[in-house]
Amino acid sequence: MSQPSSDLNSQHYRLQLKIQGTVQGVGFRPFIYRLATQLNLTGWVNNSVQGVCIEVEGLRENLEQFQRRLQQEKPPQSEILSLDSIWLPTVGYSQFEIHVSDSTTHTQKSAIVLPDLSTCSDCLQEIFDPENRRYQYAFTNCTNCGPRYSIIQGLPYDRNHTTMSTFTLCCDCQNEYNNPLNRRFHAQPNACPVCGPQLELWDKIGNKIASFQDALKQSADIIRSGQILALKGLGGFLLIVDARNATAVQNLRTRKRRPAKPLAVMYPNLEQVKQDCLVSELEEQLLCSPASPIVLLRRISPLAGVISPGNPYLGVMLPYTPLHHLLLAELNFPIVATSGNFASEPICIDEAEAVIRLNQIADFFLVHNRPIVRPIDDSVVRVIAGEEMVLRRARGYAPLPVPIPEESIGADRSPFYQTNFSLAQLSDLSIENPKKILAVGGHLKNTIAIAFNQKAFLSQHIGDLENPQALDAFQEVMNSLSNIYDFQPNIIVCDAHPDYYSTQFAEALSQQNHPIPLIRVQHHLAHIFSVIAEHHLQLPLLGIAWDGTGYGLDGTIWGGEFFQITETQIQRMASFRPFPLPGGDKAVYEPRRIALGLLYELFGNSVFNHEITLESMKSFTTQELKIIQTMLNRKLNTPLTSSVGRLFDGVAGLLGIAEIVSFEGQAAMALEFAIDNLETDEYYPFEWCDLPQALEKGENLNYFNWEATIKAILQDKINQKPINLISAKFHNTLVEAVLEIARKLGEKTITLSGGCFQNQYLIERMIKRLCQEQFQVYWSQKIPPNDGGLALGQAAFLINHQQSVPNLGRKAEKS
Repeated sequence: MSQPSSDLNSQHYRLQLKIQGTVQGVGFRPFIYRLATQLNLTGWVNNSVQGVCIEVEGLRENLEQFQRRLQQEKPPQSEILSLDSIWLPTVGYSQFEIHVSDSTTHTQKSAIVLPDLSTCSDCLQEIFDPENRRYQYAFTNCTNCGPRYSIIQGLPYDRNHTTMSTFTLCCDCQNEYNNPLNRRFHAQPNACPVCGPQLELWDKIGNKIASFQDALKQSADIIRSGQILALKGLGGFLLIVDARNATAVQNLRTRKRRPAKPLAVMYPNLEQVKQDCLVSELEEQLLCSPASPIVLLRRISPLAGVISPGNPYLGVMLPYTPLHHLLLAELNFPIVATSGNFASEPICIDEAEAVIRLNQIADFFLVHNRPIVRPIDDSVVRVIAGEEMVLRRARGYAPLPVPIPEESIGADRSPFYQTNFSLAQLSDLSIENPKKILAVGGHLKNTIAIAFNQKAFLSQHIGDLENPQALDAFQEVMNSLSNIYDFQPNIIVCDAHPDYYSTQFAEALSQQNHPIPLIRVQHHLAHIFSVIAEHHLQLPLLGIAWDGTGYGLDGTIWGGEFFQITETQIQRMASFRPFPLPGGDKAVYEPRRIALGLLYELFGNSVFNHEITLESMKSFTTQELKIIQTMLNRKLNTPLTSSVGRLFDGVAGLLGIAEIVSFEGQAAMALEFAIDNLETDEYYPFEWCDLPQALEKGENLNYFNWEATIKAILQDKINQKPINLISAKFHNTLVEAVLEIARKLGEKTITLSGGCFQNQYLIERMIKRLCQEQFQVYWSQKIPPNDGGLALGQAAFLINHQQSVPNLGRKAEKS
């Protein structure tokens, strides 16, 4: 960058700035207009498909002050990722203007789409001011808040590229939009009761009952009466009942087919939250943040009973749209506000569709006529080790990108990338530059990602790909995110599991039109690389990935994995001793089966001869035990697993605290919650060893042998030791086992990822113990540790090793 010499301060110059980052939809152009005007500068600013472009003319000292203040005083929701500046000769601008957006398509679109933002304090004051023209208007917003990602159809972010394009601004709103001194200057979703979206209340077959404020008041009466209201919100429908009414909540559970999974609660204000829950300073910041997620809080009142059965935590959020604020102000009590869907289906976003899909759940529908482009659930976060951990990344967070460090692009790699179970070279694949990567994630808690221009854009939470509606949502989200950025991939990355729908979709897509290279990345490596990408970590390191299920390249189900990762090698260094899952997937929902599998692995058929008596054994019928014994003896539908998540389930089954569950992870959660704040450093005996069957295959792995641990747990159970003590000792054993293998392997940098590390007791104790021994520990924070982070990890794996991608993802028979 060349600058004018210092002795020419009195002369005029032109400064051209190109800014990329979160700079559209946050009042950035009005801010630039006001700043330039204050400094007597002329020129223009506009949105482009990559960000914001600025040209300013004036005295050099004013231009330098402009550039400095631009970065210091930028709008609070904005973020500058890159700023390129060039000094040029003047062209004689006479004033400063906001130009029409540049929507040329010859350049790759890369402007960052802002997530939907919760209502700001200024708008909130207006909707409760009887003298304001937006009094009680449910769609009030400005440049500091309101819908963004849920309404945008394309870039640049202008009204004609949103679903607000069908609403013509009235004179008052147009004047606000045109006034540089107004906070609604170029606020794309700007609206008022005269010209904007409107509310209607429908019965369960779609007949209109009421409109405007009357619809809101009648909706409040419906909730008070104990009935179920389906409310069209920001990113889709919410199902709402009075949180204090146990009968109404149970009715919602029955109709929604969600017998035990926790439900979220929306409170009118922070003061009422604090009456029912403990709220730390960070948790309060999260609740009140522009993202306004659901925050898991330790409850101190009996409210949660049927809302969060057996769970000491309550998922809490505050109102985040004017509609929610107005409804909660009318009610002044907490409401259950859960996704508008049946269990495992995607959230409804269209009112006509909702009447068809939800009329067996909801009694009434509060709807509006502002179209929603894509479904966006509420995000879920909790505080782990004093830091925010995102468990479900959606509204308020998606689709903000994860920056990819410049040095990881095109790094000099060895042409071969050695692993301890495969060797591959991509010299036969023709991959264009720059790389445009589509990563399709996994099967559960699915998200997708597109990566290009040193950024990976991770979609919102899509859900489990288990039914036609979810599969349609998966493709719609992929198409929607791709359309915003005019994105066409030149390489696709997927999970190694051949039966995942996302994998099968990737395989089909790679063959459409012309073949696109397809790379399969092993599940747990994707978990590890999501943490590497999030924290921009340098290799080497030890990556630990613990979860419920992941396709293993040896034909078993992995889930307790330790990988040593260097610049040129990935080696699976350690795992857990495999054990059988009688019934396969059925065992996930019957932890008693996993308990039986563990016992059979230790004691063989004597388990079935009444030599061991446990509650979980008594819950089976004689016929069921005979069938399971046959399955185990003949190894029929009894896959082996090294999964720590399934080990948690098995121990919960052995202890009789979770024999049959209704959602994945329920047993492991019950085992964590059983600790009940007990403090102890005790742990069970364990050992790391080689397994004969592994050595026969030529594998040089360290295996965590849980035999001594399980036998000690059984003895404590027989001796009627407290369940909280047994659970705490089991958790502590896993932590001590990690500490021992970490010492042995010698890597000082350690990453923790996978669904098991949503367990607060487990991860906080592990972080503490590892740090005590001078290890550097990194874990998932802004990116979910569960399968919601897989897509990022898949893309990051390829980016980190794009010169030499290993054959870690080929099907087992090809590896």
